[in-house]
Amino acid sequence: MDDLWLRILILVLVFGAVLLAVEALVSWWTRTHTEGRTINKRLTMIGRGLQRDEAMNRLRRQENLIVSRLPGWLRGPGLRLERTLMAAGVTMATGQLFMLLLIAPVALLILMVLALFLSEAPLGTGRILLLATVALVIGFALPLMALQVKANRRRKKMQEQFPVALDVFVRGLRAGHPVAAALELLTVEMTDPIGSQFGVVVDEVTYGADMRDALADMAERWDLEDMRMFVVSLSVQQETGGNLAEILENLSKVIRDRAAMMMKVRALSSEGRMTAVMLTVLPILAFSGLFMLNPSFYLDVADDSAFIPGFAALIILYFIGLFTIRRMVDLKV
Repeated sequence: MDDLWLRILILVLVFGAVLLAVEALVSWWTRTHTEGRTINKRLTMIGRGLQRDEAMNRLRRQENLIVSRLPGWLRGPGLRLERTLMAAGVTMATGQLFMLLLIAPVALLILMVLALFLSEAPLGTGRILLLATVALVIGFALPLMALQVKANRRRKKMQEQFPVALDVFVRGLRAGHPVAAALELLTVEMTDPIGSQFGVVVDEVTYGADMRDALADMAERWDLEDMRMFVVSLSVQQETGGNLAEILENLSKVIRDRAAMMMKVRALSSEGRMTAVMLTVLPILAFSGLFMLNPSFYLDVADDSAFIPGFAALIILYFIGLFTIRRMVDLKV
C-alpha cells in the first residue's frame, strides 16, 4: 500500500511538472508570435523579407504537387492530410513532418523495450505488441489528433470570419473599388486565417491566375461550402451582370442564417456529441491511467497466449465503434 501511495505521489508530481512546462512553453509561444495575431501570417512573412511568391507557396503548401506523386489509393488520405496541415497553419514540409511522426513511435518503442530489458523482465511477443501500441498512440496518433483539433478550430474561425469579410468586401465595392482592389483590402483588414488566404488569392491573380480559379482553389483547400457559394456568386455576376454588392449582401445574410441554424442543431445534439466524445476518450484514458499506475496489470496478461488475438480484436472493434459514432454525430446543415 505504501508503494502504491508513493507511486501516486510521483505521478502527481510528474503531472504537475509537465503541466507547468507546457504552460511555460505556451506563454513563450504566445509572446513570440503576437505579431501574427495583430495582422496576419502572410504580411508578417513579407515584412520579414520573404518574396510574395515564396510566401504564397508556403501558405498554399502546394498540395496538388505532393498528392500527384502518390499512388492512386493514397491520394485521398494524402489530400486530407494536406488540407489538415494547411488548415492547422503548419508550414513544415509534409515529408519532414511525416518522417518525424514515423521516428517518434519507433524511438519510444526502443526506449520502452530497453527499459524492460534493463529491468530483466521477459520480452514476449505480446509485451512487444502492447508496447508498440502505446508508442504508436503517443508518438503518432496523439500528434495527428492535436493537428486535427487545431485545424478544426482554424476552420471554424474561418467560417466565423467569412461573413465579416464579405461585409468588408461589399463596403469596398460600394466605395468604388474594383473587385481586385476590394480583395486586396481584405488582406490588410482581416486577421488570420482568412486574411492570409485572401492574400494568397491576390498573389495568385498578380502572377496571372484567373480570379475565379484562385478563389475556387481556396474554397477547395478549406473545403467550406460558404466559400463555394461566394465563388458561384462571383461567376454568375460576371456572366450575367447585376449588382455584385447587393448579391454579396444577400449571400452574407444567407450564411449568417445558416450559421444560426447550425448552432441550433449543435445545441440540440450536444448531449449525443458529448456522449460520443466520452465513449471515444474514456477507453484510452482508462488504458493509459492503469498502465501508468500498474504496468504489470497489462504486461502480465500480455504473456498469455490468447492476448494477441484478443488485443487485435479489441483494437478492431474500437475503430469500428469510433467510425460508427463519428458518422452518427456528423450533422450537416
